[in-house]
Amino acid sequence: MNPIAEKLLHWYDQHARDLPWRNHPDPYAVWVSEIMLQQTRVETVIPYFQRWLITFPTLQSLAEADEQQVLALWEGLGYYSRARNLHKAARIVTGQFGGQLPASAAELQKLPGIGRYTAAAIASMAFGQDIATLDGNLKRVFARLFNVAEPADSPPGEAVLWALSEQHLPPGRAGDYNQALMDLGATTCLPKNPLCSLCPLGELCQARILGVQEQRPMMKPKVAVPHKFKIAAVIVERGKVLLAKRPETGLLAGLWEFPAGEVDADRPEAVTPALETGYRLGVRPLDRLAEVKHAYTHFRLTEWVYRCELIHLPENDVLAWVEVSRLEEYPMGKVDRAIARLVG
Repeated sequence: MNPIAEKLLHWYDQHARDLPWRNHPDPYAVWVSEIMLQQTRVETVIPYFQRWLITFPTLQSLAEADEQQVLALWEGLGYYSRARNLHKAARIVTGQFGGQLPASAAELQKLPGIGRYTAAAIASMAFGQDIATLDGNLKRVFARLFNVAEPADSPPGEAVLWALSEQHLPPGRAGDYNQALMDLGATTCLPKNPLCSLCPLGELCQARILGVQEQRPMMKPKVAVPHKFKIAAVIVERGKVLLAKRPETGLLAGLWEFPAGEVDADRPEAVTPALETGYRLGVRPLDRLAEVKHAYTHFRLTEWVYRCELIHLPENDVLAWVEVSRLEEYPMGKVDRAIARLVG
């Protein structure tokens, strides 16, 4: 076994994090955890993972679930395409693989929502296959360990880092090796102020030896994030509030929202044209309830919320009157959930 893997696994045997999906007998649980962990911190994922397995204890139960139930349980984790792809993939596995998750990374990558990293993670951790993987934590570890100067988020940089991960893979313990690297990046080789004195690979780390660990990994220059503005209408009549269902594709697909439209500035008079454009609704703004801000991956949003009087309601398949007392049953994004709490 090479020195890096040997030192790393010795450290992992003593310091591995106790996570509910580790050493789980069902590959389905490992798959769910890996999808949840995409772009989400471990501490956030744990309670969602536990609730998920209570509601959908088997792959079959997930496949048989209604999409709205899946989205409702996922609410708050964000990146809702992950939940929809997980649901779609469960149905594919049930229909084409006899309900058994494929064991090979190549077959796993054919399922919705599973890319190279996730497939390798599942194959190594759930099925014991000798295959390396590479997530954000692993990129950082290898970029520092070997002082990689290429941007880690560029194709050339990723190619170098994948090769390094594969080069040091210990046969027979790939799952532990991959999880050890994840733990090292999450607890010790931190993005800022890495705990180099506690690192089991500190003596081998080229970036640390050169004193440039804070400059690794290199990343491509960030692009300016646009700022968008919207106005939302809260229309309540006889204990019911008007909601709109978002399209089945795109951002927050299939979730529910308060009727809203994009505007150029904070102007109450913009409520009427904004809602006329999107829903053909006729409304009169009464008073402002709140200002809600949220940062998405590719843009920032400020949404002004107005209580409105309904003037005209067209026939529209996406609009629905919902009991205020039942708002919790309708899956929403964070912005609209914040508005729902004001209404309820």
